[in-house]
This record gives sequence, structure tokens and C-alpha cells, in this order.
Amino acid sequence: MRIKKHPILEFDREKKLRFYINGKELYGYEGETISAALFANGVTTFSRSLKYNHPRGFFCGIGKCSSCLMTVNGIPNTRTCITPLKDGVEVKTQDAYADLPETKHKRHKKKVINTDLLVIGGGPAGLSAALEAAKHGVNVLLVDENPILGGQLIKQTHKFFGSREEKAGTRGVEIAQQLRKEVEKQENIRVFLKSTVFGYYECEQNHCFGMVKRREDYTEEIYELHCKSVIFACGAMENMLAFPGNDLPGVYGAGGVQTLMNVYGVKPGRRVLMVGSGNVGLIVSYQLLQADVDVAYIVEGLPKIGGYHVHAAKVRRCGVPILTSHTIVEAYGNERVEGARIAKVGKNWSIIPGTEMDVKCDTICLAVGLTPSIRLLSQTGAEIRFIREAGGHVALHNKNMETTVPGVYVAGDGSGIEEASTAMLEGKIAGFSAAYKIKNKAFDSKPLKLYHEELERLRDGPFGVKGRKAKEKIAVQWSDKR
Repeated sequence: MRIKKHPILEFDREKKLRFYINGKELYGYEGETISAALFANGVTTFSRSLKYNHPRGFFCGIGKCSSCLMTVNGIPNTRTCITPLKDGVEVKTQDAYADLPETKHKRHKKKVINTDLLVIGGGPAGLSAALEAAKHGVNVLLVDENPILGGQLIKQTHKFFGSREEKAGTRGVEIAQQLRKEVEKQENIRVFLKSTVFGYYECEQNHCFGMVKRREDYTEEIYELHCKSVIFACGAMENMLAFPGNDLPGVYGAGGVQTLMNVYGVKPGRRVLMVGSGNVGLIVSYQLLQADVDVAYIVEGLPKIGGYHVHAAKVRRCGVPILTSHTIVEAYGNERVEGARIAKVGKNWSIIPGTEMDVKCDTICLAVGLTPSIRLLSQTGAEIRFIREAGGHVALHNKNMETTVPGVYVAGDGSGIEEASTAMLEGKIAGFSAAYKIKNKAFDSKPLKLYHEELERLRDGPFGVKGRKAKEKIAVQWSDKR
């Protein structure tokens, strides 16, 4: 299932690694995650349900769901989608209640880190925030769960639109590389990868968090983090659809599919049904074709295509049918997806009898939107509101990205679902604002004004309506709260 030839990407497969799944010997490559190596070997069942023993598989690919939990070297509930493969590692499937480790693993003494600014999340918003704050002389600790910085950018092979300031004409993977290099040059940015900030705690001064860092032997170290200010750039989570068979291995989020293909060079399947025709659904469909994966159909519940015309035209030219006013009715299969049934829907979203159609496929890719990731942020006591246009519950924040808790900022998809270009600008605004607060300096209005003007331009036009309305509602509720 590994991609052997790609028109844009090259995959490093120089060092071969041996590993075991339920005692069976398999091979992967250095740089792959355990999940990616399993997929490449045709293993799609990672666990089984407790009551019915149904197979369960991978879904999001970024460590934000429980679908990839497995026992690794005796350690249960390991998120294999963000855990790097090591030579000789032993992996086991597990049911809903994992067995406790058979042996005692080494306990590592808790460590304490003090910093001016903590940035949680190393995607476009977090990277931009860290760079902006560092530029103004504050010490930054940047934490990310993944083995590499870049967030969603590391899987974006398409070129960005917009102006030169928005990285127009540059692929997301290249933008990620540029930002990583800039971070590496900054002496006052300290980076923790494969690390999870898991809780916010009351302290006498500043802000206090717990963090766990995964070591090379899969054991963990606990850290206590103290910071003067914090920026939450935690991104978003994949949405799910309710339909019979949606828990079968083979039903994956669009971001998870992108991770497999564009980061690790592994095909998610051979024939895909794409659900959703927004920009993500259209772009991932084209990327599947680039990886030599057949896309049977793109189905869209709304009566019109949701994404840019240019993306829709590309997949249509490749012969992929886009069926509007259609939805998935069910997925079927034994141990994994073997096909799906789709049908036309009426104005009230009910299935129109006689329109059902069978689609033979081994993969169903859900590109049905994202939900802001605010679970950690909500622990700070920041005011949370449901804003439909923002994609769900978000923290109220002002135009400088500060929440109702002083010194706590938010940026990127965690503040409302938009584009990567918007996330980078919000990160700059949050980083600038946090740095000036830490330094106890009056705002220099010129840089902020430029950032805000660029944000307004990005949100101008029909595709920016939702983001613009979301921020307007957040601003009104922020004012009411204040």
C-alpha cells in the first residue's frame, strides 16, 4: 500500500525497521508512525469493541480521537497515529478496556519549566505566534503532540491562493518547512515535540500546566509548566457522520487520509467514496488521484458544491463525478468497508425512494467539516460560547485574540474554523499581543493594524462570509461579557 511514485512528494525509506503486531513480524521504515506502518502492511483493525467484538480502526490521524489506541511494548492506550515506529517494537490490538501493563515501567521524576510564553500547538497559528513573540524578545516554549512541527501544513500539497503576504503560489508543505527553519534559528524558542499539555492548574502566580513528554522507549516524563501568558493554537477535530457502518475500518476523516498519503506515503485504500464537496473534500480527492487511488464519487448533501470552482474543475477533468443533493446511507463490510449505499436527498434531507445506488469501495473519506479543539482551553475558565459559523464552541476573544482570562490567548482553528492563511495571521496577532503584555509595554498600533487589515481582506468575499460572521458574533458577545 505504499506510494511508489508521486508527482510532488518524495518519501524517505532508507532505514528498514522490524516490528510485531500480535506476535506477527512485519516491516516498516524509520520516520513512519506505528499506524502508518500497519496500514502499509494491510493491517486496518487496531482494536475491537467490548460488547460485540466489532473491528475498530484509524480515523483522524492527529491523536485527537481514540480510534488508534493500541498496546505498545506493554503500555496500553498508546495513540499509534502519532507514535513513531521503533525497531523491534511489539504492538497488540486491544478491546475497550485495555489490560494494565504486565511490568512496572520506569518512573521519571517530575520536572519544572518556567517560560515567558507557552504556545500549545505547532501548526500554522502556533508557529506564527511563537515567531512573532520571539521577535519581540520573550522566551517561548512551543509544545506539539506530533513528531514534526507544521500541523495541517505538512500534508498540504496544493498551492495557496491570495497575495504574496498570504504565501500565494507556495505549497503548504513548503510553508511548513519555511516556518520550521525560522523557529530553529530563534534562540529564545524552545520546542517540545511528542508532548501533550494535559491540564490547567491554579497557581499563586502566572499560569500552570501539566505536560507529558513521550520518550524514545515509549515511557513518559511529566513536566510542570509555568508561564506568564499562554496561546492556545490547538487546531480542530474531524467531524463524524451518523450512518450504519460508520465504525468500520475504512471510514476515515479527510485529515487522516491526507496524513497517510502525504506525510507517510501510504495509500488509505484502492477505491474511495468522498463525502463532502467543500475545499477539503475536493482537494483531498485530487490528492488521492495523485497517489494513484481511484475516487468513485464525491457526494454532497447540499444542492451545490461547497468549495472553490477551480478545485471542483480539477477533479471533474479527471473523470470524478460530483453528485450534489446526495448523501451516504450506509457502509457495509465484514472486517472493513467493502462498499457503501448512497442516495439522493430532498429539501427536508430525507432520502428520495428509488434513488439508492450501490458503490463498491474499500474506503469512505469524510470531509464534513471540523470542530474547534477547546477542551484544554476550557479548563482555564475562559468564557465559551456556541457560534455556529465558527464551527462549534469557541472561547470569546477580542480582536487581539485575548480571551476573557487575562494572559490567555487563542488563535487558528481553535478560535473558529477558517483557512491556514487566516490562522497564521491570527497567530501573529496573538504572539504580538502576548509579547507586549509580558513586557508590559503599550501596543505599537502599526503592526497590529496591518495584520488586522490583512485579515479583513482574507475574509472579504463569498468564501469569507462564515468566518467574518463568526468573528462579528464573537465580538458582540465579548463586549456584552465585558
